[in-house]
Amino acid sequence: MTAQTKDTGTDAFLTARPRLFAAAYRMLGSVTDAEDILQDAYLRWQSAPKGEVLDPTGYLMRITTRLCLDQLKSARKQRETYPGEWLPEPVLTDDATDQLDHDVSVALLLALDALSPLERAAFLLHDIFDSSYSDVASALNRSPEACRQLATRARRKVQALRPEAPSRPDQGEALTEAFFRASKTGDMTTLTRLLSEDVQLISDGGGKAMAALNPIYGRDKVLRLLAGLARKAHHTTPDHWRLCQLNGLPAIVSRGEDGILQATSLDIRAGRITRIYVTRNPDKTRHLASVLG
Repeated sequence: MTAQTKDTGTDAFLTARPRLFAAAYRMLGSVTDAEDILQDAYLRWQSAPKGEVLDPTGYLMRITTRLCLDQLKSARKQRETYPGEWLPEPVLTDDATDQLDHDVSVALLLALDALSPLERAAFLLHDIFDSSYSDVASALNRSPEACRQLATRARRKVQALRPEAPSRPDQGEALTEAFFRASKTGDMTTLTRLLSEDVQLISDGGGKAMAALNPIYGRDKVLRLLAGLARKAHHTTPDHWRLCQLNGLPAIVSRGEDGILQATSLDIRAGRITRIYVTRNPDKTRHLASVLG
């Protein structure tokens, strides 16, 4: 392989990389795993017969999809023994590309997690990345009609699990900061005003950091939990925290006295917080350390 061929192959991969990462992240719900998949895809691309590939991006998307499907087989087994609630690994979307920023909301990723691997792949490739059913069939080694059925089933499930579009993060920064300060200082009056009556709180510690093992439903229960956490933190706001955007939602990344890096994302509807996603699993927040400088 000549140096020119290598350069051409690398350029093709770099051009496709944002799209490949967006697909792998949505498939796996993990930044770390998506990066690993892309490294593997690049190694396979290096040995591919470049002269026979008419559509490098499509070829790379097929490689990436198949690698993700293999990864999902083992991930689903691991999920069966995962301690407590599972949340996708948060990804920064402050300066995201259009491919990633289309919709990587936690609600969508949780809905995708309820699909079979093939349903997830068919839905993402066709509905999110506008691949034809022929291209989806090539990636999944299924007939176009079978892929159409997979995508249709997946679409119905996603619509049932995530009926609303994600909230706009630029409309919730002030409310997010107010929630963060109130939750840390134990200001129940402010929290009562900010939370919707049917608010839900889901936290993910992965068995490595303190977190609620089950979702908390309803404002009263969420308030009791936050009041208890504020007491344990001596009603003080952490020294190190920053407002940002995670998965298209207004969020706070903070580090407490215990050294645990925490990502808190809020879904806001009509000026009230309806969902609180708290990720404390160190394996899922390690890559966010740079947010705090």
